[in-house]
Formats: sequence, structure tokens, C-alpha cells
Amino acid sequence: MTRPLTKRMSYVDEFKTVDLILNSDSRTRTVDAFALSLIKAERQTRKLFTYLVYQFPAFGPADRIELRRILAASTSVYFDGVIRGLDQLSPVSMSDLVGIEYAHLSDRFRVFGRYRNKIFHGQITEYGLGAAQLSQNIVDIRLWCQTLAGNALRELGYDGFGRNSFRKSDTTPNLSERLKSRINSLAEYEVFIRDHMERPRQRRCTDVAPTGTLMASEN
Repeated sequence: MTRPLTKRMSYVDEFKTVDLILNSDSRTRTVDAFALSLIKAERQTRKLFTYLVYQFPAFGPADRIELRRILAASTSVYFDGVIRGLDQLSPVSMSDLVGIEYAHLSDRFRVFGRYRNKIFHGQITEYGLGAAQLSQNIVDIRLWCQTLAGNALRELGYDGFGRNSFRKSDTTPNLSERLKSRINSLAEYEVFIRDHMERPRQRRCTDVAPTGTLMASEN
């Protein structure tokens, strides 16, 4: 029996929920859409990272649960740490994948993380953020996600929005051989996260939430 084809999630599909919120009559729609957009950007980058890790010959279907557990277990890997991990592995840097707006948008994401933490603690009013500023924040996040998705799909074979990041590339020849670092076991994966991705203790809890707090089984 032939299994029915499933539609591949894309940037457009991923942000339909954001559009629904923005087009609602909720009084908090821009705050809610901003927070959700930021979560989606963090998840996209994290899934691109786990996709690259899964390209190593050492890992297969039997390792998926443990690969998830290892990353989720780290409470000191933040958005910037995932970017460092990607840059340590990817044959194409994040700055090249995001393009000419990378420096500007990276600075914006550091600010967005502080905004998001304040929102979660009900303290956002001290920044005086109105609907117009929050809407611009969403535009910036979407620009990052859309550009990253298109370039990553072309260069790496995955855009970070597909439902399963634990997949071997069937469109990018020799991707595992092109990765800049080598990871040959689960133990080496733990060391890689510790050495390249974890944030020093004194810098924790200042920007976006640790990646492990949002992992669950999303990959």
C-alpha cells in the first residue's frame, strides 16, 4: 500500500500561525506574534544544527532519541550558542546563509531576546514598545528566517522548517564530508556542545531562553 504524500513544511507554512494572530482582533496580537516569531527563529536554527549533526555516518535512526536528549540536557545553550555550533560544522557560515543583513539582524536578535524575557515576566512596558515597534521586530525576524531558509535549502539541502531534522541529505552530495568538524559518537557530541556551544556561567540568562527548554520532540 502506497503511503500518502505529506506536504513539506516551508517558511510560508511555518508563519501562517503568526499571520493568523496578527489578523485577529486580540489586544495582545503584536506581542503574541512577536514572541511566537522569535520561538520559530530559534527552532529553525536549532533544527538546522541537529540536521547537520545527523549527517555524520556515526548516527542513524536508533540515535535520534539520544541526540535529542543530549542537546535538551544542556541548560546553558542559547541561540548564540546554536549559531556557534552551526558555524563550527557548516561548510557555509551563518553570515553567508543569512546574507548581507546578518550583522544588523544578529544585533537585533540580542535585543529581541531581552524583550522576550521581559514579556514573559510582564515587564515589557519599561521599554515603551508599541505595536509599530513590535511589528518591525516581526518583519526583521521573518527576514532572517526566510533568507536563512532559502539559502540553507540550496546549500545544505534543508531549510530548518521540515518536520524531521533527523534525516540524511538526499539532495546535497557528500555533505557529511564537507562538514568542518567531525563527531564520531554520542560522547563526542556531548563534548562538542560543551566546548563550542555552552555559554559561560556569568553570561547566562541574559538573552533568549536556553535551547533545551524548547526542544521536546519537535525535531
